[in-house]
Amino acid sequence: MSGTSSPALRGPRRRLMPRYLGVSVLLWAVLAIFAILAIIGWAVLLVPSLSSLWTDQSLRSTFLPPFSDGFPLGTDNLGRNFAWRLIAGIGVSVFVGALVAVISVTLGLALGIFAGYFGRAADAGTNVVIDVTWAFPEILLAIVLAGVLGPGLEAVILALSLTGWAAFARIVRGEVLSLRERDYVAASRVLGYGKVRISVRHLLPNLIPITLVMTVYFMAVAIVAEAGLSFLGLGAQPPTPSLGGILSQGRDYLNSSWWPVVLAGLALSLMVLTLNYVSDGLRDHLDPRVGGRR
Repeated sequence: MSGTSSPALRGPRRRLMPRYLGVSVLLWAVLAIFAILAIIGWAVLLVPSLSSLWTDQSLRSTFLPPFSDGFPLGTDNLGRNFAWRLIAGIGVSVFVGALVAVISVTLGLALGIFAGYFGRAADAGTNVVIDVTWAFPEILLAIVLAGVLGPGLEAVILALSLTGWAAFARIVRGEVLSLRERDYVAASRVLGYGKVRISVRHLLPNLIPITLVMTVYFMAVAIVAEAGLSFLGLGAQPPTPSLGGILSQGRDYLNSSWWPVVLAGLALSLMVLTLNYVSDGLRDHLDPRVGGRR
């Protein structure tokens, strides 16, 4: 066959890029902000020289309220600058959420395609693994794994990644079962293309919209789960700041200093609401079936 592909084979992919580029400026701006926050979280975890910003203590300056001199958001029980601790905690949450989402979606995408297109045996085996994963509540299984591996963000990332892929794998499997009946997939089989080549050239490009949407959604879920595990003491360990850890420490001083709990809870809620908005916006823009841009 010549170097150019048949129009029947390349047609479904030609409309994908305009839909991606058509995402609104607001959505791109929000995604850019979260990317910057993820970089901040990466810096918090991997650049020790920056830690003085949120770990320096001053017992003479404990529980200063917001808008105090030099402390725009006040201080905590150890006199640490709460503005820097909040920024660092948000960055850690976004970094962990993004990493967990990418790992979970990658595993789910690969196993979903494997289950939906590589035969009944592959489908049955993958479904058994999914059912076993779903046999336990996700957060409970994450707590057990984090408890076995020891407290720390490494255990949290591994635990949430190992439990988060199953839902997306089931979604991808359903999409693949529909895509494999399309004419361009049938034409590729007639031309002798192997399953791996068809998966990469035809199935994967058509799964990109739902992959982007679910990545943002899983990021929001992972942020909440990480905050819950850190609240229980299984996540980020002191002096590394995290929103869940701030909430856990601040509850003991809620009557005398409300701002750590209120501001950390507000930041967590706004992040999750924003990510859900972005996920819905991406779905509306990238999926023509829900009435978004065509």
